Amino acid sequence: MTRRRPAQSASADDLLTTLGRLAARARERAELQHARVELAEVLQRQMLPATLPDVTGLSAVARYTPARDGLDIGGDWYDGFLLPDGSIGYSIGDVQGHDVEAAAFMGQVRIGIRAVAAGTADPGEVLSRANDLLLSVDSSLFATCTFLRFDPATWELHSARAGHVAAVWATVDGRSGTAEGEGGLPLGILPGETYPVTRRQLTTAGAFVLVTDGVIEGPSFPIEEGLARVTRLAGAGAAGAPGELADEVMKVAEFTGHSDDAAVLVMSHDAAPGYRNG
Repeated sequence: MTRRRPAQSASADDLLTTLGRLAARARERAELQHARVELAEVLQRQMLPATLPDVTGLSAVARYTPARDGLDIGGDWYDGFLLPDGSIGYSIGDVQGHDVEAAAFMGQVRIGIRAVAAGTADPGEVLSRANDLLLSVDSSLFATCTFLRFDPATWELHSARAGHVAAVWATVDGRSGTAEGEGGLPLGILPGETYPVTRRQLTTAGAFVLVTDGVIEGPSFPIEEGLARVTRLAGAGAAGAPGELADEVMKVAEFTGHSDDAAVLVMSHDAAPGYRNG
């Protein structure tokens, strides 16, 4: 007499088969996600400049770090480049979203700003034209950005912001604060947006510090506290080497849990020539 396998055993076999199939799919998805993250990180590293331009009396350094969990990468950037009139342009920004798409869009934004800045010296006009350029490519992403232009002839720093966190200034005598000039909407949202320009003559030696929100904001770490920490660090470190200050500022990201990638740009400067001896 042939004995039948109990019904519950057949169900157990089916369950094990289903679990095995689901586990295989999960592994495939994990491997695909890991590959996407690796690709995004390679894109990110390749698109960021290896060095930043300096002039006599001004030195710039930058730092970048991916999110600690390895998933949020690809959106932040920094840049620095010489302009046709002899001034220097610096930009820092953060693309909404992450992964490969954000890394690719970040490259478009960075190169777009460079191209536009070659034709106009005004930071507000640079951001306005870059905004319209990005809208013309019909992407669903947008980016926050700060663009600065340093003029070595007048020793002035002109800046404009597109939805980006305020810069921090500090002087070698220990003073520091945030450059809370009015800004506009992030790039890629509204056509025809305008961006007010803030002008500052560097009459006292010191530093300007720009960060992305991954440095100063996390799920349980408010942006106000993060910006306050950066301001204190800038006031204490403005007289030192810009690389050391950039490293200290990046450590603030430890309080955010590294839930996002992060970038820091530090510009260390002397006083304007007419102010250096009094």
